[in-house]
Amino acid sequence: MDSNTKARIEELINSNQIIVFMKGTKLMPQCGFSNNVVQILNSLGMSYETFDVLSDMEIRQGIKDYSNWPTIPQVYVKGEFLGGSDILIEMYNSGELREKLEIALAS
Repeated sequence: MDSNTKARIEELINSNQIIVFMKGTKLMPQCGFSNNVVQILNSLGMSYETFDVLSDMEIRQGIKDYSNWPTIPQVYVKGEFLGGSDILIEMYNSGELREKLEIALAS
């Protein structure tokens, strides 16, 4: 990944408390996994931003390299990579996600 792409990714991650790199937007998810993450965050009443990786192929590949995680969507909370759709579903079902987000956003 080139330094410009890395800098753009870091700017997106560091300038948003919660950001989801996904296919589509929170108003129009373009895949089921991205939609799962949007539905979970909406149900928790969390304020978050999204970045549509379909609109930028450098970010689409770059975020996978940056996190060393092969799939989209990817969720970052206060600069920390949280996971993708499956991890968020598990954390949501166990109650761990709400707790983690509330603690992270309170600090």
